[in-house]
Amino acid sequence: MDMELSKCAEYFNHEVVGEFEPNMAIKITMTVLYALILLTGIIGNSITIKVTQVLLKNGYLQKNVTDHMVSLACSDLLVLLLGMPVELYSVIWYPFTSASGNASCKIYNFLFEACSYATILNVATLSFERYIAICHPFKYKSFSGSRTVKLICFVWLTSVCVALPLLFAMGIEDPLEPFKKPSDLPAEKDLVTENPCIKKSNFTICTNLSSMWPVYQSSIFSAFIMYIVVLVSVTFMCRKMTKTLKGNKSGERDMGFLPKHESPKAKASRKQTIIFLGLIVGTLAGCWMPNQIRRIMSAARPKTEWTRAYFRGYITLLPIADTFFYLSSVVNPFLYNLSSRQFREVFMQVLRCRLTIEHINKRTLWRHKDTTVRSGRPLMLASFRRSLSSHKKPKESTFITFQSSTTETSTASLNPSSPVESPELVKSEQIAEVTLQTIPKKNGLCESSV
Repeated sequence: MDMELSKCAEYFNHEVVGEFEPNMAIKITMTVLYALILLTGIIGNSITIKVTQVLLKNGYLQKNVTDHMVSLACSDLLVLLLGMPVELYSVIWYPFTSASGNASCKIYNFLFEACSYATILNVATLSFERYIAICHPFKYKSFSGSRTVKLICFVWLTSVCVALPLLFAMGIEDPLEPFKKPSDLPAEKDLVTENPCIKKSNFTICTNLSSMWPVYQSSIFSAFIMYIVVLVSVTFMCRKMTKTLKGNKSGERDMGFLPKHESPKAKASRKQTIIFLGLIVGTLAGCWMPNQIRRIMSAARPKTEWTRAYFRGYITLLPIADTFFYLSSVVNPFLYNLSSRQFREVFMQVLRCRLTIEHINKRTLWRHKDTTVRSGRPLMLASFRRSLSSHKKPKESTFITFQSSTTETSTASLNPSSPVESPELVKSEQIAEVTLQTIPKKNGLCESSV
């Protein structure tokens, strides 16, 4: 009898539930932390949506990129708004009670799972869009327009399909209820044998249903496989984009990669995109992995087989994993600000409610006019100078570095065979130059305009 009692002491049961409830200090700390994360995430992602629209309207962002960024920000907002209030109540303050009904339990878990995996799939599609633009620019046009919208719709539809099994696998139940054997299976093929150490009670929470244990297991492991596939795929695409840019920089051209003539500004923009995607991959790996480990722990064995040590490890990991998971929905606006100076400027303007950004065409026009005023000369003067120089006899070329005009004149005077221009000709050339400089520009064209 004593051996049976000592064996039962290892298992988690209703009598020891109170030992695992967090104390008041932890509850208050987690409440403050969750409130800060929720407030920061709502403000950051909401401003991100506004900033992308402003940048699109003023010509600084393409519509394809804007659509992906808005979809990602929306999924992050939904994760925060759906998950954090419920998590704060059911996990932090009242972890072993359930105030919701069976239907609300099912709907909550379904929606939260769908929004969570919409986030990671949005990262995958954004990476794919940049991968095509950088590594296969000639194919990029075929992926624009309506195809971008279809791709985003596919992301949300796939997320719903991944989360759909939880509508059937979750519900209100005693988590320590022995798993029931389906009626069509023989006795020796019971899914889980009844644990004699666990006594029946009226203890019920929102958890996975014992009768749908295989469905719950397959859903959790399928979602984990999709998470790993997305991480590996995005890492591969980022590495390929980095190699493409390095090859372009060293002179290795390829018809399927970057164009030969590309401005340094465009290259800098592409590098910022790769840095951003790399940070996104690091965020997904670091912030999502603890939550994935927690989910695998819940699906690895039924709760009737959990020992006290196993449950203690799970309940300790739970707030840490959830905190990092919600941080992944907050960090994206900060990554945008770090990787793009233009985004950072507009973000601060929207935050202060003072938009001063100009359209990219207007800004380029003002810069062009400023450059024209500083260094421009009339085309008529340039053509007149070329016509005068064509009538002159060629001088002997000298190869003295930084040779001044006085040196050239003295060399010509010392050489008796060199032709000497008359003062009248020099004077007429100077008068012609002064006259032309005072003539107003009728055509408005300058050398820098061509």
